[in-house]
Amino acid sequence: MTWMITGGAGYIGAHVVRAMTGAGERAVVYDDLSTGLAERVPDGVPLVVGSTLDAELLDRTLLGHDVTGVVHLAAKKQVGESAARPLHYYRENVEGLRVLLDAVTAAGVPSLVFSSSAAVYGMPDVELVTEETPCAPMSPYGETKLAGEWLVRATGRATGLSTACLRYFNVAGAAAPQLADVGVFNLVPMVFERLTRGAPPRVFGDDYPTPDGTCVRDYIHVSDLAEAHVAAARALAAAAGRDLTLNIGRGEGVSVREMIDRIGAVTGHRRAPDVTARRPGDPARVVASADRAAAALGWKARHDVHDMITSAWAGWLRLHPEAAAPGPGDSSPGALTAP
Repeated sequence: MTWMITGGAGYIGAHVVRAMTGAGERAVVYDDLSTGLAERVPDGVPLVVGSTLDAELLDRTLLGHDVTGVVHLAAKKQVGESAARPLHYYRENVEGLRVLLDAVTAAGVPSLVFSSSAAVYGMPDVELVTEETPCAPMSPYGETKLAGEWLVRATGRATGLSTACLRYFNVAGAAAPQLADVGVFNLVPMVFERLTRGAPPRVFGDDYPTPDGTCVRDYIHVSDLAEAHVAAARALAAAAGRDLTLNIGRGEGVSVREMIDRIGAVTGHRRAPDVTARRPGDPARVVASADRAAAALGWKARHDVHDMITSAWAGWLRLHPEAAAPGPGDSSPGALTAP
């Protein structure tokens, strides 16, 4: 099969491309390069530069590369930005998906894997989030992901398109330093960035109803996430008309304070965090039940939090070599060490 991976030059997308080709599947990357990097696309994998709003280019790409399945990752994904620019997010994430689905069904492509998010759940008040946990997104970003799921499922019901909506939890780590996340929007790179500047990591609230008062999250290694895409793609290819909605996480919660402590142990930059006020909309605990993904795909995460931090730190040092040196106030050297 040939899989078109939208957003395949991005952080997660590049890992999906690598996992797909490593599993013997053919791939073509479709990316507007607004945040993706062309150098992440492997040699021998075609790169088509364009927007999912460009119906004509999508038609040409699907037909010209004999695409038999699509993995749709291209989207805007910053929660804060989505609150400031909701129309932009709905245009890119929902209208872009609608245009893509129109092209996919017109070309007779039988399978589509959709990149969704745990943001669809909002603030779930449960120990483990299952796929039946009510969805109540708290940002335009989360709303666009939930609307995207509705659109994907409705199209599948109407046309027979085989679909999978994968709800990612907190993604971290890298399969190789050159594939590491270059953005500073998630906890791990945010802590790296603060430590590199000699500043204390920031904790938004330490008065939550959790064991240490800080938020608890479920972290998934990006390589495990990429393998889940391969498993989902193959599950769809094996059975027409499938309709899967799956959490992709580890089922283990780690608090913000725990993550900061572990990052300090790995990087050698140990600094007491600066505790500030809670951010609006941050739930106390969001941890996945990944049982359905295990049953439907035969998939289970293999990497632990230490793997995520060490691999992410190697990628950070590739771009920020100055971070290896100890800074004033660090309690130990800045070399990468095991905890």
